[in-house]
Amino acid sequence: MTAGAAISRRALLAAGAAFGVGGTLMPARTGLARVPAAFEPTQRLSLAAGEMELRLLGPDKPATRIYAYDGDPFRLVRVPRGTRLEARFENRLPEASTVHFHGIRMPNEYDGVPTLTQPVVQPGGSFTYRIPLDDPGTFFFHPHCDETGQSGRGLVGVLLVEDPRDPAFDAEHVLCLKDWRLDDQGGFLPMSEPDGAAKAGTFGATRTVNGRAHLDLAAPAGGDVRLRILNVDSTRIMDIGVEGAEAWLIAIDGHALPPVPMDSLPDGIWRMGPAQRIDVQVRMPAHGGPVTIGDYRASDIFTFATLVAAGQARRPRRKGPLALPPPKLPLPDLKTAEFHSFTLQQATDAAVKDTGLLPDDPLAKALIDSLCVGSTTYWSIAQQSWPTGEARHLPPPLARMEAGKSYRIEIKNETRYPHPVHLHGHAFAVLGSSKGRLPKHFADTVLTQPGEAVEIAFVAAPGDWVFHCHILEHMETGMMGWFRVV
Repeated sequence: MTAGAAISRRALLAAGAAFGVGGTLMPARTGLARVPAAFEPTQRLSLAAGEMELRLLGPDKPATRIYAYDGDPFRLVRVPRGTRLEARFENRLPEASTVHFHGIRMPNEYDGVPTLTQPVVQPGGSFTYRIPLDDPGTFFFHPHCDETGQSGRGLVGVLLVEDPRDPAFDAEHVLCLKDWRLDDQGGFLPMSEPDGAAKAGTFGATRTVNGRAHLDLAAPAGGDVRLRILNVDSTRIMDIGVEGAEAWLIAIDGHALPPVPMDSLPDGIWRMGPAQRIDVQVRMPAHGGPVTIGDYRASDIFTFATLVAAGQARRPRRKGPLALPPPKLPLPDLKTAEFHSFTLQQATDAAVKDTGLLPDDPLAKALIDSLCVGSTTYWSIAQQSWPTGEARHLPPPLARMEAGKSYRIEIKNETRYPHPVHLHGHAFAVLGSSKGRLPKHFADTVLTQPGEAVEIAFVAAPGDWVFHCHILEHMETGMMGWFRVV
């Protein structure tokens, strides 16, 4: 770690105390992906990916042929915590696909990553995912093959794992934020352009929330509203803020944290990259006055929702926020954790290692037949890039780890662009950043700014888990690797 990016041992130990890990190693079982017990309640679900029409440009404009699950844009699934989800995926698209349940701790075989965990599901094919839902919160699901194209066309669903221990809110709204690459007739423009893929990404100009330009939402006067806000865009980083009412950040990537007043955050906003989610509690004004929620990152503010207080306040206003129950997650032991550092870089011929596996490696053979690779290499992790173009060899893992053991990972961003970095199959503790801008919290995706080092920690679960930037063009042009945990 460079001097400017140093995170002190004292800070790490303080983080350990904050997460309750102290100096005690948790039992090894806590880090393992649990196999569901036969007596657990099971919820069966059919997910059919196909095409449908949606008027994204407006009610009087041409319709767009999007991708969706079960003909329902941003398909919403609610499941009680402690349930096993058995989801049968049917591919009715004209191309291969898979499903990745983002942020869920699960057996590796159901992670949805072609080559590493399963074959792609060809058109007309199916695959059944069996996933234990131990962690409550706001999650989502999406393809992990041609993700720029398929997610770019709308193939995203929302998974809410509900906890009966949660406090009672007076209203709840789910808000899915996404850009679309559309022409003026509602057709899709190319999802990726070289100049975008090699820089901050290729942006869409049609911005929506739940497929619409704006939402007007009713909420009880004086009531407490839970907003589940998901950035399901392929590229855009957003600065989420609330005006007109008290508001608290109560969960990040589905996992509760002690409520943080939104106005105590830098500039009163929470910066979230693609794939990140936040839960925000809003306390409505007792008498009138709209509450607006928007993205303040650009000078042209995108106000995507307005809450309007309805009726009269029914009870005296509560004092303080409504805290969610603390998460029950495997806690890393920071005193014994093994340390690794990975640098995010722009790839050059000189910087990227020749790390291909031997031709007789079975994973390499599987990848040769996979369609889920990009065309060009622009990015790397630790001088290693995911295969693109004709070079479809599988690189070796970035690290080999031991199941049940604690690890600290430093993510150093040496590029000029931010990168939201996602680790499959784990909820990790975010310990802090060299810029001092992040509260301690659990997450599955963390945004790293240019010139920043962010440190995370977790208990390793067995399997082959990918580790990648969730700006989808960056992932598909090299910024992805994997950990092997045995």
